[in-house]
Amino acid sequence: MEKVFVNQLKKGHAVESIFLVREKSLTRTKTGNLYLSLRLADRTGEVEGRIWENALDFGALFAKDDFIKVRAEVDEFQGTLQLRIIKLRKCEETEVLLDDFLPRTPLNIEKMFSAIKNIASGVQQPYLQKLLDAFFGDEDFVKKFKLAPAAKAIHHVYLGGLLEHTLSVVQLILLVGPRYKEINLDLLITSGILHDIGKVDELTFGRAFDYTDSGRLLGHIILTVEMVDQKIKTIREFPEALSLFLKHNLLSHHGEYAFGSPKLPMTLEALLLHQIDDLDAKVNGFLGWIEKEKEDPSRWTSYHKLFERFIFKPEQQDG
Repeated sequence: MEKVFVNQLKKGHAVESIFLVREKSLTRTKTGNLYLSLRLADRTGEVEGRIWENALDFGALFAKDDFIKVRAEVDEFQGTLQLRIIKLRKCEETEVLLDDFLPRTPLNIEKMFSAIKNIASGVQQPYLQKLLDAFFGDEDFVKKFKLAPAAKAIHHVYLGGLLEHTLSVVQLILLVGPRYKEINLDLLITSGILHDIGKVDELTFGRAFDYTDSGRLLGHIILTVEMVDQKIKTIREFPEALSLFLKHNLLSHHGEYAFGSPKLPMTLEALLLHQIDDLDAKVNGFLGWIEKEKEDPSRWTSYHKLFERFIFKPEQQDG
């Protein structure tokens, strides 16, 4: 049976389709009866699910982060669609097309990766070139780098998002950096390529986007510096000062303590990296929120809690 996506659900319709279980909890009605409350998802969104009868029996069949095939009716509760689940079974991964459940960059992953490698090949500083080669020669890292999202929320929240964001940051560096003769462009380019690599270990992206234990306990900035330090130790006589300035750029790229930056930018390269990274992330965040609500005829989006504002929708361009 063809997959029915969350954004295709309509009140009053019957549905039979596979969803990912994002949340699962057993609770009671006001009269004391047990029911299962679920949050089900695919790449188009999330929907609440309820199992009102035989909750314990159904609950024993699956766990959070499992795929389940449900037969349900689409109801509405307080203006929000909800699935009243009648029947379900746990699905094996062989039954599931993962692209149905995790959004993916619309851009070509291999072309983006080749573009980043091409830019990296232009770095003239020999030790920085060796460092970049060490990462691009690491097959396990490259595999994760190509697929990782750039974040769990806000910007580039899709497979290939980290790669897309990194390429955009480095391309902006090539536009802005040469305007200032005082900038060490090789250092800035290398910092741009490496600034978020810790996200390959900070985030999980097999079934859903979430944080790993190390992601929650350390965060991608610390993980990035650790990864870079490990590669630097494999390069003989890597200059200590160069290592110091590179790590400062990585540690300070969030720009402010309030945004999780261990240090404030104190060099020109660090300042530029922060501003360019912030620009690309926020533009993508705006565009993503606009895209999410493109079918709404209003010229304004709903209120974005993290950006703390409404966002004006630009006119649609024909062609």
